[in-house]
Amino acid sequence: MNTVRRVSYVFLCIFPFLSFVVFGVRAFRIPGVYQAVGVAYFAAIAIAAWTLGARAIRADAQDRRLLGLAGTLLVTSFAPVALLWVGIGGPWQATAAENEMRYLVLIVMAAAIASGFVVLREALSGAGERFYATLGFAAIILSGPLYLIWNIFAFAAFFGKEHAGEMPAAIVSLRDMMDLLLFVAGFLTYLATAAFAASLGRVQWLGRGAARAFMIV
Repeated sequence: MNTVRRVSYVFLCIFPFLSFVVFGVRAFRIPGVYQAVGVAYFAAIAIAAWTLGARAIRADAQDRRLLGLAGTLLVTSFAPVALLWVGIGGPWQATAAENEMRYLVLIVMAAAIASGFVVLREALSGAGERFYATLGFAAIILSGPLYLIWNIFAFAAFFGKEHAGEMPAAIVSLRDMMDLLLFVAGFLTYLATAAFAASLGRVQWLGRGAARAFMIV
C-alpha cells in the first residue's frame, strides 16, 4: 500500500471518531465557516474513497468490483453528513429546520448503508464465505427498514414543530415505541457489522486484528 492509499485508509478509519468533535461542537455552526469546513470534509472523504476504491471498481474480477462498490456505498453514505452536519450539535441544540435536515440525511444514509451491505454480501458469497455473510445480510435487511421508519417519524416530528410550533401529539404519544424501535435497529446493525467483519476476516480481505476491532467496536 503506497503512502497516499495508506493516508486515505487511516483518514477513513478515524473519520467516525473525528466527527464526534466536528459535528458535536455547536460553536462550529458559524455561518460561512461551517459550510466551508463541510465542503472540505466532504471533499476529503470523496477523495479518500476514490483513492481506495477506484482500482477495485475498475478491476476485471467481479468480486473485486463488488467489493469496491460496497466500500464506496458504505463510505460515501457519510459524505452528506460531512457536508451538512458541521457544528449541528445534538437534536436539543439544533433548530427545527436543522433537525429536519438531520433526519433527511439519516434516511439517505440508512438506505446507502443497507445497499452497501447487500452488495458486500454478494462479494463475500462469490469469494466462498456464506455463513457470516448471510447472518449479516439477515440482520441488515431487518434493521434497514426499522431505521427508515424511525427517521421518517423523527423528520415528521420536527416538521410539525417548525410549521405548527409543536410536535404532533400523535407522534409524541409513540415516543416509547420509537425508542424501542431505535434500540432494536441499533442492535441489529451492530450484529450485522460484527458478522460482516468476521466474514471479511474469513476470506482475508480484512486482517485478523482489524476484524476483531470492528467486531468489538
